[in-house]
Amino acid sequence: MKKVLGALLLGATIVSAFIAYSMYTNHSAKQTAAIEQKQAAKKAEKKTEKKKKPVLKVEDLTYQLKDFRTGQVMKEFKPVHYKDKDVYDQEIKQLASELAKGIDTPMQNIKMDANGSLTGGSKQIILKEAELVKNLQNLNTKQLDVKVPIYETAPNVTAASAQGIADVSLASYSTRFRPSDTSRNRNVQLSAEAINNVVLGPGDSFSYNQTVGERTAERGYQPAPEIINKQLVMGIGGGICQTSSTLFNAIDGAGLQVTARSHHSKHVGYVPAGRDATVSWGGPDFKFTNNKDYPVIIKAYANVNTGVLTVDVRTSQHAI
Repeated sequence: MKKVLGALLLGATIVSAFIAYSMYTNHSAKQTAAIEQKQAAKKAEKKTEKKKKPVLKVEDLTYQLKDFRTGQVMKEFKPVHYKDKDVYDQEIKQLASELAKGIDTPMQNIKMDANGSLTGGSKQIILKEAELVKNLQNLNTKQLDVKVPIYETAPNVTAASAQGIADVSLASYSTRFRPSDTSRNRNVQLSAEAINNVVLGPGDSFSYNQTVGERTAERGYQPAPEIINKQLVMGIGGGICQTSSTLFNAIDGAGLQVTARSHHSKHVGYVPAGRDATVSWGGPDFKFTNNKDYPVIIKAYANVNTGVLTVDVRTSQHAI
């Protein structure tokens, strides 16, 4: 009997232990499941947050166009058409052109006065439009500052380098005009005085329109015949193209680099065919660059008594 009772007690103990273990494991499983459920919920919540967070796009941002030299903000720009390449390219090219109009300044060349001293002159300022367009084509969402590439070039001549600059002639050219045509001759004379004694250092550029300036009655220019659309018409400053054409032949003979030149619409009599250089304020210009490694000086003189205009390009003896 004792053995039977012992066996029953042992069995009851084993059953109780099994029930307790089952209850424990079920509780632990529920806890584990609850933890895993919470973790899954957090992950799902984070994914939802990421989906809700807006993605930055170039076309939604506002960029600051800054002067490369000073860091000053020149303009704020919103690239709303960034995804439409053709429209956007046209837009930024127009933007670059408009900015350049307010920035670009031709070089004002240095002159030599009657005492042999250098006077005047100012630097050339250029906004490089193609470079700005490239910068605007490569916008990103991390950098909102856009460099506006503006470069300055000062006249490259000093008192020391200009010593003896008028000693030697590199090339000279003369043309003739009628002494009796007083109004036209006055225009030739004024334009010759404007280019006389201009000094160009190595690499310096020259613009006829910039150097001579606007031809107006207030500045002394007279009405005289000029060629427009193959016709001779009266205009203030008629005759100044003889000065620009004479200058062209002189600098061409000296081997300087012509960068802009246009022909008249009909033949002119003061230079051979194809050897002219027409100019007009706000229109065609005559430009060249001193491509020598030494400075040169332009000498120009219109003798209204003999009717001879001469342009001479000179430099110092030790320079050549």
